[in-house]
Amino acid sequence: MVCAVQEQEQAINEEQIAFIAYVIFALLLLSVMVILFFVTFQKRKNKLLLEQVEREKKFDEELSRTQSEIQEQTLKHIGRELHDNVGQLLAYANMQLNMLGSKVTGDAQDRIAETTQIVQDSLSEVRALSKSLNNDVLLNMGFKESILNELDRSKRLQFKSAELKIVGDIRELNDKKHEIILFRILQEFFSNSVKYSEADMIEVVLDYKDDELVIMAQDDGNGFDLSTAEKGSGLINMRSRAELLGATFSLTSEPDKGVQLRINYPFEN
Repeated sequence: MVCAVQEQEQAINEEQIAFIAYVIFALLLLSVMVILFFVTFQKRKNKLLLEQVEREKKFDEELSRTQSEIQEQTLKHIGRELHDNVGQLLAYANMQLNMLGSKVTGDAQDRIAETTQIVQDSLSEVRALSKSLNNDVLLNMGFKESILNELDRSKRLQFKSAELKIVGDIRELNDKKHEIILFRILQEFFSNSVKYSEADMIEVVLDYKDDELVIMAQDDGNGFDLSTAEKGSGLINMRSRAELLGATFSLTSEPDKGVQLRINYPFEN
């Protein structure tokens, strides 16, 4: 009788152990399923977030590219108008003044000569400006010559010194259109220096390294507080243009210490 009771108790204990093991197994299985579900959910969520960020990035890039193309077309049209219309009118005025100058004497001749010089300078400025606005002309001129043309314009407008320095061996950029975009950034810098800096000197350095082109531009003007200019359209345009090329852009300045621009443009391997 005693043996039968013991056997019965042993059977009950085994059932309890089996039941506990089953419960533990079920809980472990449920935990694994919950963890797998959570991990899968997080992966899916992260994937959707990354896709959204990528779509927004592509949209912003396409928007910047479209805006840049519209600006280029507008500048190209203005450049042609300057060259074909304003340039021709100034050339005709210059020719008429030369003819008139040969027929007068005394003070009138001196005044005509002075006026003729002003018209000739204006014609030179219009021609240089039309070149800097027309991207087709810039592509034909090349990156270096385009910068030199713009520096010459800046020197005539304000600066006592406007220099370009080349470091290393000149090499082609990844895309010819990139020359236009980089030139427009520098052009914006030159324009701001002429308008606001009251500088006497402006300098550009093109440093051709093995893996990148480092572009540095600086003036010795009155500078400005960067915190007040972060939202300015000019700075935003320069930065967005650089980002289109995968280049890094930085602008540093302090009041009375001029402005320094730096662009790191990576070469494709």
